[in-house]
Amino acid sequence: MAITLLNPSGLPQIDAYRQVSVASGSRLVFVAGQVSWDAEGVTVGEGDLAAQVERCYLNVATALAEAGATLADLAKLTVYVVDWTPDKMPLLMEGIARAAAVLGGAPVPPATLIGVAALDVPEHLVEVEATAVID
Repeated sequence: MAITLLNPSGLPQIDAYRQVSVASGSRLVFVAGQVSWDAEGVTVGEGDLAAQVERCYLNVATALAEAGATLADLAKLTVYVVDWTPDKMPLLMEGIARAAAVLGGAPVPPATLIGVAALDVPEHLVEVEATAVID
C-alpha cells in the first residue's frame, strides 16, 4: 500500500480522518472536485446534503477506480460545503456513512472542510476533490 495514515500523539484524535498521510507510491492521482451528478449529469439529492455527500464520495471512488486506485490510496480530501455551519456536521457524517456502507468502508485520509458561498450550479451543496498515491 502506498499510503500510511497516522494520528500523531500531541494532535487531536479525530475519528472521521487521520491527521497525516505518508505516501510511498510513485504515481499521483488527482481527482477533480466531484459534485452530486450521476453519469448522465443529473443532480442526485437536490436539497439533501447527506444524499449529495454520499453521491460525491461514490463519484470519487468511481474516478479512483478508473485510475487503478481505491479509497485506501487516498492521501488527501478537500470538501467544499455551501453555506457551512457546524450544525450541518451530522448531515455530512450521515452522507459519508451512507457512502461507506456502499463502498465497504469510509475514507479517512487527512481532510479539509471549507465553507463556500456557492458552487458551479445552485443545486449543488457539496463538492469533494481528492488526491491519491499509487505504486
